[in-house]
Amino acid sequence: MRNFRGEVLTLRGRLTAAFLAVAFGPILLGAVFVASTVTAVDRSRATERLAVAATAVRTSIDALCQQLRAAADAVAVTTDHAGAAGQVVSRGLAAAVQVTDVAGRVSVATPGAPPAPWRDCAAPVPATGPIGALAVRVELRDPAGTALGTVTAAQPVDPLFVARLAAVTGVAVTLLDGVGPPTRVAHSTESAGGREAVLAAASSLPDERVTSTPDGRYLRRAGPAPGQPLPLVLSVPSDQPPGLYAVLLAVVLLAALLGVATAWRLARVTTRPLVELAGAVDRVAAGDLTARVPVRSGDEIGRLAGAFNRMTRETGGYLAALASSRDQLRGHLAVLGDTLASTHDLQRILRVILHSALAATGARAGAVLLTEPGGLLVAQCTEGLDGRWSGTGPVRVPLGSGVLGGVAATGRPCRGRTDTDAVPPGEPRCRTYLAVPFAAPTGGPSATGADRSAGTGADGSAVAAPAVATAPLGVLVLYDRLGGEEFDDDDLATLRTFAGHVAVAVDNVRVHEEAQRLSLTDPLTGLWNYRYLRESLRREVERASRFGRMVSVLVLDLDRFKTVNDTYGHAAGDTVLAEFARRVRGEIREVDLAFRQGGEEFVVLLPETDARGAAIVAERLGAAIRGAPVAVVGHADGQVSIPVTVSIGIAVYPDHAGSGPGVLEAADGALYAAKAAGRDTWRLAARGGAGADPVGAGAPIVRAAPPTRELPVSTVARSPADGLPRAGTGGDPGASADTAPGPGAGAGAGAPAGAEV
Repeated sequence: MRNFRGEVLTLRGRLTAAFLAVAFGPILLGAVFVASTVTAVDRSRATERLAVAATAVRTSIDALCQQLRAAADAVAVTTDHAGAAGQVVSRGLAAAVQVTDVAGRVSVATPGAPPAPWRDCAAPVPATGPIGALAVRVELRDPAGTALGTVTAAQPVDPLFVARLAAVTGVAVTLLDGVGPPTRVAHSTESAGGREAVLAAASSLPDERVTSTPDGRYLRRAGPAPGQPLPLVLSVPSDQPPGLYAVLLAVVLLAALLGVATAWRLARVTTRPLVELAGAVDRVAAGDLTARVPVRSGDEIGRLAGAFNRMTRETGGYLAALASSRDQLRGHLAVLGDTLASTHDLQRILRVILHSALAATGARAGAVLLTEPGGLLVAQCTEGLDGRWSGTGPVRVPLGSGVLGGVAATGRPCRGRTDTDAVPPGEPRCRTYLAVPFAAPTGGPSATGADRSAGTGADGSAVAAPAVATAPLGVLVLYDRLGGEEFDDDDLATLRTFAGHVAVAVDNVRVHEEAQRLSLTDPLTGLWNYRYLRESLRREVERASRFGRMVSVLVLDLDRFKTVNDTYGHAAGDTVLAEFARRVRGEIREVDLAFRQGGEEFVVLLPETDARGAAIVAERLGAAIRGAPVAVVGHADGQVSIPVTVSIGIAVYPDHAGSGPGVLEAADGALYAAKAAGRDTWRLAARGGAGADPVGAGAPIVRAAPPTRELPVSTVARSPADGLPRAGTGGDPGASADTAPGPGAGAGAGAPAGAEV
């Protein structure tokens, strides 16, 4: 009970704080607003006054400088400089006039001149040091334009001058003794305390900006600047009422005391009825679902007590249902785990996952759609959707189109209701749906491409924010929950888990297929390796035997390849091999297969091709290899060009052997014959009759077939049963023309239909 009372006191404190925040907050904000507003208004007025004063200072000094210039011009245009200077001074146009010659000697000077230095009104750069007077200097010239000297008119800068500026501007004016540190006050209309404040702020006072001092003054610098050479500081006192902050603070403190007292009383009255409810909650938390709370009133606390009693009654029923659902889910997960671990059959895995998702969520129908090249979602596995699809034929939904396309394109799960009369093209008719995208696992926490937080889609349906920016693999979608209710957040979380299983399954199958493909290819050239050569040769020989056709085998060997490695290095040799493989792929058909048997020896398998067609292919391969040297970049000698030639041996099933290994051995013997004939040529194995033993090394050489015009051959590429891709072309390995060829079918091997050789 002591712990419970501690919780009550904590709740009471929270309620007190909430009341204070609601009641005391506006008071505090109002006080701050009043204080800031008064300060802002005061500063705004001071800024305006100082701006007007600065303009008046510039205008006054500019007028004085113009007056001095007129006085100096009046003296300069006369021949009697002394008399003109006296008249200018007597009329008050200037306090002093000096006339100097070109050597700088003073020829005329009026008495009572102000002390030096004199600051020129047109001085380009403000000087440091004290200022005795403002002056204007004009040049003195004769009628011919020859410089005779200068005339200078001056006006003293003294306390009287500063006082006149203060009277004109209506603010206090302080003249600094120069612009550079150390800063000193020359003349000022400020009081002694004000001068100290101005002196303290003058060194860091920004140009043309207003700043305040601790004693409540606002300052602004007015020069020096072009046309106004005096370093002046303008200041005005603050108009803010004294003691404003003290009054506001007292009001805030009084309001705070009253608010605390009121809030504490209300919180105590509010929390008292919660004692019984909290005790019952403690009993339920300990496992006693028979705990009940007496309903003593009809207010919010009474309704809360009634809701608590209903909750405890329903919780008992939920526990029994959850136990049953848990056992059922464990069974589905066990089947799902066994399936994922024991097979790479994607269709079987998708069926098990979809069935488990339907059972776990109570949906009537569902589908798994995968993304295919071209930006289409294609249904791979469906259940309960017979007759529901709005279209005909295979289910294909473009990315970004309809509900499913939008889910895949945006990576956002979506759930809601649909109008059965407005079904998007390619999607099934339904009342409710729940669709979750999935992407390839990335190792992050959201491998399904969706976040756990839900939002709202453009159509008002609930969606979840995307989490990963990976290309979508597909969509897992469920339709029409049993009972007619919409899918909820729990169903979304459950389906997200199953979507993760789908992503893992699809990724595992694709990784398995890629690993299988890599195990059958040569890493340097990208051609099929010797392991796949044996399997392909066996398959093609069996197919040719079954349909009564021919299969030609070409064994190719690069001439003097050891010299290439010894001369240019093994890196250059690898470049030559890779380029050789590329040229071979470019000269054969899609149904033909190219292999690297080992080292610099390669094999080309030509289905449905006789000796004449194989000879044409050999001629074309030899020409393609010798036609252009192989360029090797990055060699020690720079880019080098390596000439390459190839020797080719040809054998045909069943003319030269009755088995795959026999045909390969016969072609290998013909290769040795081509080598012995001087290389860079091809030779056909000796004909021993259909099914005869192959010709070995050193067998008689059959003459090369004469040049012929190649006949067009129409072939149809078909995928083999193993489904593996064909090396170098992106097609299927072992693909061949299973349809019977017309007359002369073998003659066109390796060339497009209608090509000439």
